[in-house]
Amino acid sequence: MKLATKLTSVMLAIVLVPALSIACSSSNKNSHETKPECLENGDSTAITTTELDKANASGESIDLVVYDAFLAPAGAFESFTQETGIAVNILTTADTGTMVSQAVLTSGNPIGDVMFGVDNTFLCRALLNKVFTPYEPSTWNQLDNDLKLDQFARVIPVDYGDICLNYWIDQEEIQPESIKDLTLEKFAGTLVVQNPETSAPGMGFLLASIAIFGENDWEQFWDDLRKNDVAVRSGWTEAYYEDFYNGERKIVTSYATSPIAEYIFADPPVEKPPTGIIEDSCFRSIEFAGVLRGTDSPVASAMLIDFLTSTYFQELIPETNFVLPANTHAKLPDTFLNFLQTDVEPVMISPDLIERNRNDWTERWTQIVLR
Repeated sequence: MKLATKLTSVMLAIVLVPALSIACSSSNKNSHETKPECLENGDSTAITTTELDKANASGESIDLVVYDAFLAPAGAFESFTQETGIAVNILTTADTGTMVSQAVLTSGNPIGDVMFGVDNTFLCRALLNKVFTPYEPSTWNQLDNDLKLDQFARVIPVDYGDICLNYWIDQEEIQPESIKDLTLEKFAGTLVVQNPETSAPGMGFLLASIAIFGENDWEQFWDDLRKNDVAVRSGWTEAYYEDFYNGERKIVTSYATSPIAEYIFADPPVEKPPTGIIEDSCFRSIEFAGVLRGTDSPVASAMLIDFLTSTYFQELIPETNFVLPANTHAKLPDTFLNFLQTDVEPVMISPDLIERNRNDWTERWTQIVLR
């Protein structure tokens, strides 16, 4: 693995994102003033649509490329077809990284028409390789401005969420108050994480540690975790269900919405979520959709982007994919209003900084934790 050049200071490119809010809005006062290199220049050949174009798109069939964990809300795409006459075929790939790598290799001659699920950790890789064609959807002004990382509209924010450490609330003797507590002896053998080279939440937690502890101290944090018997699994499913849910580990890298899922699917039913999150351990993940450059159906693809960011679709995704809507007009389900923790301040790292240093950071993590 080729190592990227080390940075003298990661903290210069860190963005602190305000706490989650029900309206999906936040202040820009902490935003990094310098745009990432991959976001500085757009493409002038944006897709435009007219009502006649949209009418002529009826009868077309387009392919939506998604990662393997995406769950289509029941009846959603059938509703789109009834409204527009455009059929949607879902092409499922592997994880986000594999999906983006495939899109880079086929840039300009894509396997599908629209791609959903590229996130801020892989955003620059896609944009630098001209994977997408710009299109500003009809919903653009309804979308949370803080989520619009690409002002050229090559990618459009669809949802967001936070990767956070989760713990069992009933385990009072081992309830951490801060990410820093995990290196204490009382938490030895309690934490399970995912490998950042094979897992999105694993990568998110690594990035959170780099943002929180800084370039000079994040390695020491992981060295201390290793000494404290941290367990590492390749993916979220193994870590969450085998080690956390059914195993002996009491703390796991998961999502801020995981406690809500535990409440919804609890058997027997419970009065409140049985798990909580460590508020200062979170990394903000934003998922985007975009029209793939080279599509034969640009208008139909643009119409699908409109649909994915519409209030109708946006109000379906919280309880199917346990993410939060990017459209500020979308209303959250009652379970989210009642149980979503809003006192977290997730961190972010500039997408181009992630792209330049991903290999270096993961290699250094591997040397510390696995070797």
